[in-house]
Amino acid sequence: MGQTIFVPKEVDATEARVAASPDTVKRLSGLGFSVVVEKDAGAGSRIPDADFVAAGGSIGKSSDAGKADVVLKVRRPTEAELKSYKSGAVVLASMDPYGNDAAVAAMAKAGISAFAMEFMPRITRAQSMDVLSSQANLAGYQAVIDAAAEYDRALPMMMTAAGTVPAAKIFVMGVGVAGLQAIATARRLGGVVTATDVRPAAKEQVASLGAKFLAVEDDEFKAAETAGGYAKEMSKEYQAKQAALTADHIAKQDIVITTALIPGRPAPKLISAAMVASMKPGSVIVDLAVERGGNVEGSVPGKVVTTANGVKIIGHLNVPGRVAASSSLLYAKNLFAFLETMIDKEKKAVVVNPDDELVKATLLTHGGKVVHSNFAKAEAAGAEAPATAAAPAKKAAAPKKAAAPRKAPARKPAAPKTKGGA
Repeated sequence: MGQTIFVPKEVDATEARVAASPDTVKRLSGLGFSVVVEKDAGAGSRIPDADFVAAGGSIGKSSDAGKADVVLKVRRPTEAELKSYKSGAVVLASMDPYGNDAAVAAMAKAGISAFAMEFMPRITRAQSMDVLSSQANLAGYQAVIDAAAEYDRALPMMMTAAGTVPAAKIFVMGVGVAGLQAIATARRLGGVVTATDVRPAAKEQVASLGAKFLAVEDDEFKAAETAGGYAKEMSKEYQAKQAALTADHIAKQDIVITTALIPGRPAPKLISAAMVASMKPGSVIVDLAVERGGNVEGSVPGKVVTTANGVKIIGHLNVPGRVAASSSLLYAKNLFAFLETMIDKEKKAVVVNPDDELVKATLLTHGGKVVHSNFAKAEAAGAEAPATAAAPAKKAAAPKKAAAPRKAPARKPAAPKTKGGA
């Protein structure tokens, strides 16, 4: 047999996902690897150990990580986990490195080759490896389901002999992968859906899903729409008009879903406390950016908050993990698709090629050093700081404007699939 691949059970009690599926275990075994899956690693995703065994894998314990040449994970390994990894091991996971410099340094010290899957470039070659898209797709779906669960009325219009139930008005803020799936799901459930985005090019995508795009469509907006599909810097006057339009619109909505996330920066505030206060009692807001500071003033990570005026603000953590049986299958396929590009099929081994564009984009630590350009400079600066005094903390630069959520891959707009990726 070739090298050993280990798939641990995630140590975070709130993480139900797993980094392999019976399908990916079967494929890796077929390529000559020995695949060891920790006992009950797939339990939270409805994958029993027997399914991994039937696919060609074996069931082990956490200490088996020490024999592994490759470790496939959902979340970044903890320092306790790193102690059992052998130096030189290749580790694939969603590393969440921004603001976690100590954790990144610990991975470098452990000598592992750590790949941050969320840094996968948005290019045609890497579409099947894009964990942000596959997980955001399901987060957008689950956001609507969570909103419907808290909303104490029906979503579709119903005409009955006893009267008519009006359709719920649903507003999606941010038309990236999560936003598009939220729109599609809300439409399927019968809601009257509107959406907005800082990218005027998103108007066509919103319309293709049967929703209405909300924006101040003046001459400035129309000019911006021709700027290659990206939003350009809008004037202060336009921003004020757009903010007023959005505030007025939110006051009339039953459900609002916010999806704006900016890699490496705090989430932009889209909904103020005044906007929340303007909504009707019983209205629901879902903040998908709550783990990064939130798009909504008053949202609390891991909580469903009810405001003084009766509005519920949902701040669930790890929303893709709330549908782990689906999200794990997609995530595992993302990891396999990337790992396969590094496999030497003759040697039955994973070979890291620093010159490969996918490796360059995602390799975080290698050979005992932090090698990713976004973090290596910070590490070097820290090493050069005087030993007698701690280097002053660098103040985070305030964003110049609210940036667009990570946009969907550049291809023809289409309704997100109910099965498969974004």
